[in-house]
Amino acid sequence: MRVLACPTCKTPVARDRPGLEKLFPFCSERCHLIDLGRWFGEEYRIAGEPAAIGTARGSDDDAQ
Repeated sequence: MRVLACPTCKTPVARDRPGLEKLFPFCSERCHLIDLGRWFGEEYRIAGEPAAIGTARGSDDDAQ
């Protein structure tokens, strides 16, 4: 049985908890939603230079 710490509250979490397998590695739906809110609030970021607007492939400017 694999046990990890919940990323939000650090509670030990077993992967094979009955009825809560879909929430792994979170210990509860509450901790899952807290983490999701952090992503939506842009508290988590991926390091790197910001992409320039309009330079992505498939932009409308290139279709002309």
